[in-house]
Amino acid sequence: MTEVQDLARFVANAKFEQISPEALHQLKIRVLDTIGVAIGALEAQPMIAIRELTEDLGGTPAATLIGGGKTSPERAAFFNSGLSRYLDFMDSYLAKGETNHPSDNFGAVLAAAESANASGAELLTAFAVAYQVHARLSDVAPVRARGFDHTTQGAFAAAAAAAKAMRLTEEQIAAAVAIAGTANVALRVTRTGNLSHWKGLAYPHVAKEGTFAALLASRGITGPEEVFEGNKGFKDSVAGQFEIDWSAEDLERVRTSIIKKHNAEIHSQSALDAAQDIRSQRGFDPEQIERVRLRTFDVAYSIIGGGEEGDKRIIRSKEEADHSLPWMLAVVLLDGELNPAQYEAQRIVADDVQQLMHKVEIAPDDDFSARFPEEMPADLEVELRNGTRLQAERSSYEGFHTNPLSWEGARAKFDALTSQFADAELRDEIAGVVQRLEYLDVARLTDALSRVRRTRI
Repeated sequence: MTEVQDLARFVANAKFEQISPEALHQLKIRVLDTIGVAIGALEAQPMIAIRELTEDLGGTPAATLIGGGKTSPERAAFFNSGLSRYLDFMDSYLAKGETNHPSDNFGAVLAAAESANASGAELLTAFAVAYQVHARLSDVAPVRARGFDHTTQGAFAAAAAAAKAMRLTEEQIAAAVAIAGTANVALRVTRTGNLSHWKGLAYPHVAKEGTFAALLASRGITGPEEVFEGNKGFKDSVAGQFEIDWSAEDLERVRTSIIKKHNAEIHSQSALDAAQDIRSQRGFDPEQIERVRLRTFDVAYSIIGGGEEGDKRIIRSKEEADHSLPWMLAVVLLDGELNPAQYEAQRIVADDVQQLMHKVEIAPDDDFSARFPEEMPADLEVELRNGTRLQAERSSYEGFHTNPLSWEGARAKFDALTSQFADAELRDEIAGVVQRLEYLDVARLTDALSRVRRTRI
């Protein structure tokens, strides 16, 4: 058997009963969280443009768009994944050499499951498969240092999960994974330099292509059987050598993923908690800040702190702001929070935050780097003009895998993001469906999501 056939056997054999009660609880929290951040993005201009394009293109009405309307499964996967990705408020998985966002696969799973008239238990199983495949490939085959984006491993996960939700055979699953994995090797320039809309749309593209690969495979289309180990395959050309024994894998990896507390790039979370701590300390006055110093781990410095992925002090757009640690620290020190309101255009370019971010100094710390990803260490010091120094240190936050978010916490975040698009009755209905999803059909969930308003109440 080839390696993609081994992976396909794991996917085909995955059963709902294999998911532990704790993993199932965490899966449901992530379903609710993903839906919440998706609804919160319905009025984002790029998503309005994509909905208009989707409506112009049409498509067989087999899968629901959040906010109403239907289209073909791969187009629904793109739109709904775009919604859940746009705010950059979704979950994450931290591997030593890679960070990804497994909930990015939900749009593909939802569209594929609805198109197959699947049960909620089948959706949850496919979603658990997505977490396992995406996380494990990131563990053993990181690609960021080689210049490729984390969506590269995601192509395998999206196709595997969509194929599972569609009830494809083992042979068809292998074909879908091979097609998507071969065709979607993405460049890391997506997240370096001045960031574009594609930063938030790169994974929706993968969700779309993974779903389409599963549709192709369902009609008998095949893909390269040696996509992983073959001559000029994934190992040879992209990731280097690695091993995974898929027969030994379970469906528990969701338990080590983490959920964002702040609406910000994942590696900033503990530093932003430290900024909130400093704001609460006696003597703090944002107008008196002279200098801000942050020690953090190397991955945070490299990606969002001005390291190898470019300067982070030219901030003009939402895409640039949520990947700039200097900007994010500045706005939290000024506003006390970082939520969607802070990404309004006028707030991003306001003089106070633009000036303060240039007072932020960020440096990697070897000891902190050694503690990542088991911890996310951050040591923040704010010096005031009178010489007072305020300090706070954090190594995790609420939502980290050592301090997981509760259902009540997830519901509070969901309500905060969706209250302007869904009334209390509809919010209760959506949350209730998610809580009982294994006993319901996917159509119950998509029907509720179709009744969410596209514009604020």
